[in-house]
Amino acid sequence: MASITAASADAGGDRTPLLHDYNMEYSGGEAENTIPPPPMISSDPKQRLVSLDVFRGLTVALMILVDDAGGAFPSINHAPWFGLTLADFVMPFFLFGVGVSVSLVFKRVENRLEATKRVMARSIKLFLLGMILQGGYFHGRGDLTYGIDLEKIRVMGVLQRIAIGYMLASALEIWLVNNTAVNSTITFTKRYSYQIVAGILVGVIYMVLLYGLYVPDWNFDASSLTMTQRTLLGANSQTVYCGIRGSLEPPCTAVGFIDRVIIGENHLYQRPAYRRTKECSVNSPDYGPPPPNSPAWCLAPFDPEGILSSLMAAITCLVGLHYGHVLVHCKDQKQRIIIWFVSSLPLLILGYLLSVTGVPLSKQLYTLSYMFVTAGASGVLLTVIYFIVDIRCIRNPTLLFQWMGMNALVVYALAACDIFPAAVQGFYWRSPENNLVNLSERLLQWIFRSDKWGTLIFVFVEILFWGFVAGFLHFKRVYIKF
Repeated sequence: MASITAASADAGGDRTPLLHDYNMEYSGGEAENTIPPPPMISSDPKQRLVSLDVFRGLTVALMILVDDAGGAFPSINHAPWFGLTLADFVMPFFLFGVGVSVSLVFKRVENRLEATKRVMARSIKLFLLGMILQGGYFHGRGDLTYGIDLEKIRVMGVLQRIAIGYMLASALEIWLVNNTAVNSTITFTKRYSYQIVAGILVGVIYMVLLYGLYVPDWNFDASSLTMTQRTLLGANSQTVYCGIRGSLEPPCTAVGFIDRVIIGENHLYQRPAYRRTKECSVNSPDYGPPPPNSPAWCLAPFDPEGILSSLMAAITCLVGLHYGHVLVHCKDQKQRIIIWFVSSLPLLILGYLLSVTGVPLSKQLYTLSYMFVTAGASGVLLTVIYFIVDIRCIRNPTLLFQWMGMNALVVYALAACDIFPAAVQGFYWRSPENNLVNLSERLLQWIFRSDKWGTLIFVFVEILFWGFVAGFLHFKRVYIKF
């Protein structure tokens, strides 16, 4: 599915990016991160947008940080249900970056049907790769086994959600662009008016289903839980009482209901974040034993990358698409900065106002307020990186992130999905716990006399390691495309 591309010596340092294909006639042969040069900056028609690579690399690094250090520092881990933490920005950053990339890839579309076929094929491959990486086949650190019962494979996940967002954004960019020359704000809006309407329609569908869909009482099978968990429940089948519309609380949301009906509870994420809520954990906001008389739904499955929430998540891709359009049509760098900032600020303000007036921030549901706040934050971050990296050309401090962004997929798969650590720990001394990965982490914990800070330093070393691996691949002109 994935392939390795080695750039030729006369390629001038350009590479084939993650979502680009050399044979895409509709892309005009330009790479994903290439943009028309602003005046008086460069005469190279394929000047790279380095800031987008840095943005992607920083996002992957953040994912490694929160995934591997979130257990030691619950404050940076995903919010158990409502709220916003550092980890909750990672997925929107990914989606936003995809939207920006799509706008650059499909600047010119000569054959819409061919472009659509390629987008569909790429989306399917990305979705299937996500099922392999996060479906349960790889068991991660601490487990030398692998394999998954197909009756229990997880269907949705990070790459699956990205595939959905990529497919929607690409389809809109291929089919819903007016042939209007852009020379003002009005003509800019007119050119992409159909996309704006489509984005609003997707948001309306999400809101109508979230608040209007009736969620009946439901049962979940506890037979797959541990003996201790089944003992706490007292029975293999548990009933969760709902009979309500518009609930945003964990047991009775339309998001969970749609996933249970369409996907099935066996194919959902079995260790949801709401197990860290006060109702479900004595160690909240960390995982822990459930308190006495905790509700049965605490042990029920729930997928944070579910079907309904992925609709709202896809809108983040459309916001990124707008920022990419600014790159395509606005040649003045200062104007780009101004437009991006002016676009980001209202999103942040609107998201905050919604959060204090009854629409809580929730990554698990991908609520409207959460989408606005995180999309606005994505825009601000890209603006800052663009100013530092592409305008001021201060690139050495961000070089590792740039390299990681150039091979984001391979770093995500090997590091964030624990493929590489799981492979390394297969070599151990006498006991599986005595492997190189665990011993390295224990050594740092001993040096710093703290399990928490030793783990944090270990994660920083891990990020540095993958930065240099990505740099090695870059200097060898090897890039993983999909």
